[in-house]
This record gives sequence, structure tokens and C-alpha cells, in this order.
Amino acid sequence: MTVRNAAVFTLLISDRLCLNLPFIKSTPQPPSSDFLSSRVQIRDREIKVNIFDMAGHPFFYEVRNEFYKDTQGVILVYDVGLKESFDSLDAWLTEMKQELGPQGNIENIVFAVCANKIDCAKHRCVDESEGRLWAESRGFLYFETSAQSGEGINEMFQAFYSAIVDLCDNGGKRPMSSINIGFTKEQADSIRRIRNSKDSWDMLGVKPGASRDEVNKAYRKLAVLLHPDKCGVQFVAAFPVPPGSKDIFPIWGP
Repeated sequence: MTVRNAAVFTLLISDRLCLNLPFIKSTPQPPSSDFLSSRVQIRDREIKVNIFDMAGHPFFYEVRNEFYKDTQGVILVYDVGLKESFDSLDAWLTEMKQELGPQGNIENIVFAVCANKIDCAKHRCVDESEGRLWAESRGFLYFETSAQSGEGINEMFQAFYSAIVDLCDNGGKRPMSSINIGFTKEQADSIRRIRNSKDSWDMLGVKPGASRDEVNKAYRKLAVLLHPDKCGVQFVAAFPVPPGSKDIFPIWGP
């Protein structure tokens, strides 16, 4: 299953894989849901894949909710040049959880996040680190693709299908080792706070006017938590040294 906002092309992504169709700029915006089927070779077996492209417009909600049950994999697609489509990912997860109900388990579905239109670099407003953080902090696969050039499409589907095969081989439960999570929840929460902070106090998670000891303690915690050796991303350099802590960690300071 692929899901996306109404303004995001996903049929072009599916067509690239299932039908081997070239990208056509004049292709009209897909107004509703669609279904594609394909046979693919994954490791030592051939599998049949049924792809339901779910329209994002609220008008098609009643169509979408019929397909959530028994879904084994979901590809969440957003346009890297359209922040609104990225911000809608949380709403998609909420809708799925509601439709699956108490008996459904979203943890037993393979999720892949597809950051599409990477060929339009000059219009990009959602960077890779932000998209990857959102995906990996939830245990989801993350891929960067271009429906226009075909970049990343085959790699994404191969990894996605392979993860679903592993899920089926594991009795319908997603193996814990099948997805390499780049961030712990605590790291992800800290990075989000840094990105969305209004000032240095907010960045550290302390109240304005906090004591020097409180500031240094909070800064020390962030420095250790977000050290590149732990999370593999240079996020610490993204926030300034807070008041009163320049002499605590010269390695982090300017």
C-alpha cells in the first residue's frame, strides 16, 4: 500500500516499478486510488505483489479505509519540496491506527518512508536529516527517490519487499533486527526540541534564568546523547553553546 497527500505523485513511482513506464511530465495528477500488481524476484523466491495506491483527498477516505486491514507493508510518500506533505505523515499514521482498531497491530506492518522528487534540489524544503529522523525514530525504512529519473526506486522496493518477506517468514511479526534504527526515542525527541526551539533555554530544555549548574548539566546530557559516535549525525553542531557553558566542553564550543 502507498499513501500520500492528494498533491503528491505515487502512481508514477509504482508505474516505474510495476510497468516500467517512463516519466511523463504531462501525466495528470492522480485523483483517486488505483491498484497495480506485479511479480518480483526477492532473494531465492518469486512473489506476487499487490499495490494499492491510496488517494490522499478526504473525499476518498471511505475507499482508503477498506484496504487497511491485512496490509503487510505501507509506503508513506511525501514531496521534499512540499513541507505540507511531510507534515501530514503523522496524520496518516493516526488514520491507520484508527482503522486497524484495537485488534490491529501497526508494529507488525513494514513501513517505508519515501522522500520523493529529490531531483528538484533547488525547491527542496525538507532536508534528508529531517526525513530520516522522522522515519528511523519510529523504526521505519527511509529512502530518497525521484520518479522522474528513477533514482532510488528499485532499491526502495527491493528493500521494502525483502522486509515483508522477512515479516512473513517470522509468522507475520516484524523482526526487531529487520530495520536499523538510527536514533533512540530520547535522541529523536532531543533533536526535535533543538530544531523547534525558540531560544537557547528552550533548546536545552531548561527554564529561562536557570542556574549555571542546571545549564551545564543539561548541556552535558545533550553533548553525550547526541555525540556523533552515538547517533552518526552531526546534530550537536546545529545548536549554539548556551550562556555559561563555554568552558565546560571546549570540544563542543566555538
